[in-house]
Amino acid sequence: MCGIVGIASGNGQIDRVLLARMRDTMRHRGPDDAGLWQAPDKSVGLAHRRLAIIDLSAAGHQPMEAADGRLCITFNGEIYNFRDLKEELTSLGCEFRSSSDTEVVLHAYRVWGLDCLPRLNGMFAFGLYDGGNRTILLARDRAGEKPLFYWHTPGKLVFASELKALMADPLFSRQIDGEALNLYLAYGYVPGERCLLKGVRKLMQGHAAVFDAESDALTLWHYWQLPDPAGTGKQASADELIEALDGLLFDSVRRQLVADVPVGILLSGGVDSSLVTAMAARVSSGPVRTFTISFPGHRSYDESPYARLVARHFQTEHTELAAEPATVDLLPELARQYDEPLADSSMVPTYLVSRLIRGHATVALGGDGGDELFGGYLHYGWIGRQAMARCVLPEVLRWVVGSGAAKLLPVGLRGRNYLIGLSGDINQSIAHANLFFDSETRRRLLCSEWSSGPETAAIPEKYKAGLCRNEGTALQRATAIDFATYLVDDILVKVDRASMLTSLEVRAPWLDYRIIEMAFGRVPDGLRAAGGERKILPRRLAARVLPVTLDLDRKQGFALPLRSWLKGDWGRYIDEVLSQADTRLFSRQAVSRLMAGQRRGLANEQRLFALTMFELWRREYNVSL
Repeated sequence: MCGIVGIASGNGQIDRVLLARMRDTMRHRGPDDAGLWQAPDKSVGLAHRRLAIIDLSAAGHQPMEAADGRLCITFNGEIYNFRDLKEELTSLGCEFRSSSDTEVVLHAYRVWGLDCLPRLNGMFAFGLYDGGNRTILLARDRAGEKPLFYWHTPGKLVFASELKALMADPLFSRQIDGEALNLYLAYGYVPGERCLLKGVRKLMQGHAAVFDAESDALTLWHYWQLPDPAGTGKQASADELIEALDGLLFDSVRRQLVADVPVGILLSGGVDSSLVTAMAARVSSGPVRTFTISFPGHRSYDESPYARLVARHFQTEHTELAAEPATVDLLPELARQYDEPLADSSMVPTYLVSRLIRGHATVALGGDGGDELFGGYLHYGWIGRQAMARCVLPEVLRWVVGSGAAKLLPVGLRGRNYLIGLSGDINQSIAHANLFFDSETRRRLLCSEWSSGPETAAIPEKYKAGLCRNEGTALQRATAIDFATYLVDDILVKVDRASMLTSLEVRAPWLDYRIIEMAFGRVPDGLRAAGGERKILPRRLAARVLPVTLDLDRKQGFALPLRSWLKGDWGRYIDEVLSQADTRLFSRQAVSRLMAGQRRGLANEQRLFALTMFELWRREYNVSL
């Protein structure tokens, strides 16, 4: 895991000092080494901060140049099948100078060109300069585990792992993008290629881009996408699919345990991380290290007893961390790290457990991805119920109910989004799942210059509904859109930034592309979520390999008891931050109503957290309105 940055200019030489300054804004991503490379004509520069995981020697130094000097790469991530690829490339005549997976990517491009991308099994983002044709290849892994921002202006391309690196350039304009702001308020994250700052884009999951320095052209394409959903034809039996999942997850964990540094497991006690622990115990010759976080006094949020049960069963070397409400002091630090704000309050326990693990290991395996792949979230159930309701309720009645809920029911009332989403088609229901601020609420919240009317305010819901497939069941559509938005732009961002703040690499065995393709392309709804059950296939596997006393039906994970904490120091701190927010952006009256509703028992804690993190971010980076 590392931090990468690059600049290509068709208008002259790049500033080496600036490139180094941009690189070093990400020192936390790579405290072990730093490198900088420039093309002979100084028109291209690549830089790198290294967290040494594979080949700790100087041979793994980056940016890494090919022996003939034609290619140079700055790489972030891990290639889990690098040994297989290295053996194949060696048979084709390639000679290696290191045991690094980065050098494998370099040779893979030299031999296979752009066709090397589908061969890579891993999590990655990289920039590769080809001096033969003066192009830069940017690529991001299939699930989007590793981040990549870019800024393309006439005659210049800049890219980096984190937005703060781009902001180190004094020519960079820190202005809010209005459409992206609406998306953030709607979902608590900015999905897809958009960014909260004008002019910046994110390379999307499973995508690549080529920048031609001569023509200034930037060409983007996807080299991978989700398979078509499982059909109704002849399908494998449940037992066959369980065996297939067992084999794929085992192989994924086996590959992801490979490192030249200590490795641990981020164990929540849920099905996904417990199955990862089970596979790791099967692979490892010695005790596996597991880590979890507890919330004393908040029993409904405390997963530590379940994690402890799994740890005892597999005889792991287990460590727990008790979190306390005093962690409110972390919010300004996290706002700095999440340089595009994120409204997911579970960033706090994720950071705390990452900090705990980093004292014992440099790499950790987590359980992310299982919910999106196999239908683990609660909202999949109500989306399915809405699909059935559409069969019996007239369209006019549904529109009246939805519109009335948006205008008359108070924000924070549970079930409000459910009713609003009922007014449209099934894709609109999916777009309203886990909505922070619906269009009507955003209209009240944003000051007039930022909210030009209902059409502008409705962009996020239309955008997300437009991403949904028009074929497949409600569950197939919902899981696919969560994979393409919530997973990549919330969950994986949360984990990447929180863990990288502690210089810890977190890997996700469930996001091996072979498991992704199996879940979406082979597993029917009846083995994903149906009849009130969720994540059916993984639970059946869990019943075979996990302790019989482990409750497999609960859903928690690393969540934060934010509602309770808001009654103490957290509430006072959030009141203070939001009372000082810029009134040119948010209506003070609307914010006060949210706070008052929270005190009356409405569920506005996540909305208040979202506004707080945005305001802290805006102050930290001096972002202009």
